[in-house]
Amino acid sequence: MKTILHVDDDDDILEIARMALEMVDSFTVHQFNNGSAALEKIESLAPDLLLLDIMMPGMTGPDLWEQIKGRPDCPEIPTIFMTAKAEDSLSQDLLNTGALAVITKPFDPMSLGSQIRAAWSLLEDA
Repeated sequence: MKTILHVDDDDDILEIARMALEMVDSFTVHQFNNGSAALEKIESLAPDLLLLDIMMPGMTGPDLWEQIKGRPDCPEIPTIFMTAKAEDSLSQDLLNTGALAVITKPFDPMSLGSQIRAAWSLLEDA
């Protein structure tokens, strides 16, 4: 079973995503509402994938991603970002620098798992 580390400052998004990913798609999901808390636990959780909100107070998703990538105790973890901005140059920059995908919010909970699996399959086919 694949493990996802999901970080988003919106508790409603966290709950909807958790239900969709655990109940519909059988992922194991660990969630945090800020980047600092996720950084404290990432090594012990050893996630297979990061699902990060782009816009969060304090530490943005891209900032968290850079900190994780810079840690010697963390292997390179595939990362998908979520954003409420449909057209955003930052989204393209993230894709250009290695993000697997950028999912636009609001998202369809019933298709979230399939979107994640589709992005993952691109990595496995590479």
